[in-house]
Amino acid sequence: MTGTTLRGPAGWRAWLLMLALAASPALADVPFLSGRVVDDAEILSPQVRERITALSKAHEDKTTDQVVVLTVPTMDGKSVEEYANEVFAAWKLGQKGKDNGVLVVVAPKDRKMRIEVGYGLEGTLTDAIASRIIRNEMTPKFKNNDYNGGIESGVTAIVSVLQGGSAPADSASTSSSGKGFSIDTSGIEEQLPPWPMRILLGCFIFGIIGLFTFMGIVTPGVGWLLYFFLIPFWAMFPIVILGVKGALILLVIYLVGFPIAKLILSRTPAYLKAKEDLKKKGTATIGGFTVGGSSGSWSSGGSSSSSSGGFSGGGGSSGGGGSSGSW
Repeated sequence: MTGTTLRGPAGWRAWLLMLALAASPALADVPFLSGRVVDDAEILSPQVRERITALSKAHEDKTTDQVVVLTVPTMDGKSVEEYANEVFAAWKLGQKGKDNGVLVVVAPKDRKMRIEVGYGLEGTLTDAIASRIIRNEMTPKFKNNDYNGGIESGVTAIVSVLQGGSAPADSASTSSSGKGFSIDTSGIEEQLPPWPMRILLGCFIFGIIGLFTFMGIVTPGVGWLLYFFLIPFWAMFPIVILGVKGALILLVIYLVGFPIAKLILSRTPAYLKAKEDLKKKGTATIGGFTVGGSSGSWSSGGSSSSSSGGFSGGGGSSGGGGSSGSW
């Protein structure tokens, strides 16, 4: 086609066709909904596909809930949460107005899975229960490459819970030997936001409590009050960024590091001068901040800063609750 140009209506149609063909790979990310079990990864036997299909159909006939299984070889770099949400939205699982759909996604090459739950079923199939099903019914079998058993057990447990049955027993619960108890934090760990969001939240959270921690360390007198005041903040807010174990380690560092830093700093000339100024003048300048001795307040540039405001965030929808896992 050397020297050929596309002009007129035929030319525009050709350009539109080329653009449509270029965009077609993005549309192929979500498979066609061919049934209650879409086994694109080809990891299920025909017998298991039939049993899961029959179980899902019987449950839908009884309750109108839709439970669908999708297996794909890989999600091509997407997170399992993002991919499951896209599929759920494209397939529009559940009845209109009821939002009573459940999607089970398994990607064997990525070693990721997710139970995506529609809004209408979140009260019954909670995030914690979905996490327990993944952890106790699916993950052990997946680790042994038993995809048939893992997916069938997971769907059976989901249907049982939706029909009023009890959730699977938690393997992390207290043993009958009386050796003590353990706290299951895996559900919290699985619900942590992705790392880009954690970094942004970390800048916000640690920027605020870090500033007050610094002021507590460098300020005579009222600094010890801030030390105790900030303990709940250091205990809770880092969980959404570092998880439970990470937050616990950070809390221990704060509890030990703050007094040590303050005791070391209390022997420096700048700290002693600020302490003396607070006694004689009632105010002292520390790092550009003016500290008021009687009220324990800070100001910078002549304007006082208030810490009366609280933490708040905007709410958003993710297309339904659920839980994710890996093996």
